[in-house]
Amino acid sequence: MKHVAIDDVDTEVNPLQVHDVRKPVSRALGTTDFAMNYFELAPGDSFSGGLHTHHDQEEVFYVESGTATFAVGKDRNEIEVAAGELVRFEPGEFQTGYNDTDERVVGWALGAPDNQHDWDAIRSYVYCPDCDDEREHTLALADGRFELTCTECGNTQG
Repeated sequence: MKHVAIDDVDTEVNPLQVHDVRKPVSRALGTTDFAMNYFELAPGDSFSGGLHTHHDQEEVFYVESGTATFAVGKDRNEIEVAAGELVRFEPGEFQTGYNDTDERVVGWALGAPDNQHDWDAIRSYVYCPDCDDEREHTLALADGRFELTCTECGNTQG
């Protein structure tokens, strides 16, 4: 058994610095087959920084307080998830969540299987300057920064 308090879990933000508070609870607990991250999103902050998918993991978000907005699919249909509500994304489903209100959002991201992502299985949907359109990109972590490579033309950004 392992027991931790949220206040004792170190804050680690992602390399895009799109939020101030992200606490990798699963790392603190030592889980191997389950991911759990605690977030506090100020107005304008996001959980991940952009439209993306995990082909290796399904994700569930629980909003503890406030209201988060999620853009879903490449067409970015928006849904609001209020305090006490959850939303699930299956592996391969593009999504991004953010706080577009004036109040702080407290939420949890839960994922399975695994507690670490397979970087080769993550895809982001962003603008490619060479294609002059939004395209699917692979994602890699290089020198502490995200590197995006267009799956159509091979252009690398980051």
